[in-house]
Amino acid sequence: MKSTKEPSAREDRTPVALPEKNARRVNEIVTGYFFITATVSAIIGLKLYDPMLTTVDFLEQGATHSRQIISGAVFEMILVLADCGTAIMLYPYLKAYNERMALGYFCFRVIETVFILLGIVSILSLLTLSHSYAQAGNADSIHYYAAGILAKSFHDWTFILGPKFVLGINTFIYSYVFLKTGLVPRKLSLLGLTGAGLVFMNALSELFGIIPSLSAGDLLLAFPVAIYEMILAGRLISKGFNIQYIAQNI
Repeated sequence: MKSTKEPSAREDRTPVALPEKNARRVNEIVTGYFFITATVSAIIGLKLYDPMLTTVDFLEQGATHSRQIISGAVFEMILVLADCGTAIMLYPYLKAYNERMALGYFCFRVIETVFILLGIVSILSLLTLSHSYAQAGNADSIHYYAAGILAKSFHDWTFILGPKFVLGINTFIYSYVFLKTGLVPRKLSLLGLTGAGLVFMNALSELFGIIPSLSAGDLLLAFPVAIYEMILAGRLISKGFNIQYIAQNI
């Protein structure tokens, strides 16, 4: 009688020709720098948005700090490129373990970048509104501020759903694969899983209004995943993946 048993994660693995040693080291170093670029550009971009995201008179501040706001948008565009880079570079290593998990990671990483792009559009729209408000000489300020609050809220929601909620999912996926394959040390994989869980919980807490955005609690829960990405980047640049494990088990 034919067995109806579903294939396990290991049975689902698709043989993948991983790059040769020299090419692999280049890939690992590039991936490490992509992670560093993503983390640093995300922090700088968000900080440059301060005049419009953390002030009450954000319409006046936006027009006054126009170049700073645009610079923040540029850094977030760099973040998008770096996130896409990590998705592309990690895919073959994850696929060597499980193709469906690799596709899941790739798709969630892309979804994360879509939310970031939507957030950039909302900030630039708010900047346009700020310039219009300045040219109008404070006329109809109630209507301008109502539109501005809507644009700010749109950015806040995209920030929660993208760089937090979806980030938690894709970080969990690739950290789980790291743990199962031994691509990186076990303690580092566990840090990734912990960071992913915390940033996911953070997103849920903000969605339900338990933790305010950019509060001490918010930063505390988001901090571990940022540290994880930086340590992982350093590991990839200095030593790379434990490819010997892959060679023996895939």
